[in-house]
Amino acid sequence: MSAEVLHTVTDQVSSITLNRPEALNALTPGQRDLVTGLLADASADPDIRAVVITGTGRGFCAGADLRRGAGAGERVAGDVARLLRSGAQRLIAAVLDCEKPVIAAVNGTAAGLGAHLALACDLVLAAESARFIEVFVRRGLVPDGGGAYLLPRLIGPQRAKELMFFGDALTAADAERLGLVNRVVPDAELDKTAREWAARLAAGPTRALVLTKQLVNASLDADRATAFAAEAAAQEINMTTADAREGVASFAARRSAEFKGR
Repeated sequence: MSAEVLHTVTDQVSSITLNRPEALNALTPGQRDLVTGLLADASADPDIRAVVITGTGRGFCAGADLRRGAGAGERVAGDVARLLRSGAQRLIAAVLDCEKPVIAAVNGTAAGLGAHLALACDLVLAAESARFIEVFVRRGLVPDGGGAYLLPRLIGPQRAKELMFFGDALTAADAERLGLVNRVVPDAELDKTAREWAARLAAGPTRALVLTKQLVNASLDADRATAFAAEAAAQEINMTTADAREGVASFAARRSAEFKGR
């Protein structure tokens, strides 16, 4: 594992930490691919039941590192779109599609792709010092990494355009007010809170949580009939799990459920 991405698995929680504090954790292509791979690994490993993504230092992630990711030589038509599909979009899709709940613990600046990395997560915790910045307009760029897909679904088109058109820094408190953040905590409590939330998720019925995640994410693009059909299918699948049987049995026995993520 590269020193630029720290990774541990403790108590069935996969912790992914971006570790380029001198660059506010701006993502290099290598880092981006490592994180994408770790999310895929978490999906496939039944002993991982939750994921936390955070950063070291003053930044969560300042976006893509254009100095190390721009590449050299002449571009031809299609290069940018292909690099975007295989890079930033693939990373955001890996978060959205991860078959485990993913928490963003936003410890500082989350700008551009870094903001979208946080907002793609299932739950977002932010330190009081955190800032969210749709920085693309400042560089004369179009938002990437799924920003124009994520933001309107989270806060509506008008608010999304305001953030993207002006590129102003959004405080953690304002992000919470808009509904982009689940909870704002003092900086010193961010890691503790993220660990507590991850522990609760890791103790839960993992397959039910994942199916719920998939239903909610898909509902944003589905009509009622499609959403209801997906719900029925998810219920059918979930009732085959050991955790569902344990949930019903514990209710009947009037005891606390002990979920195993199976």
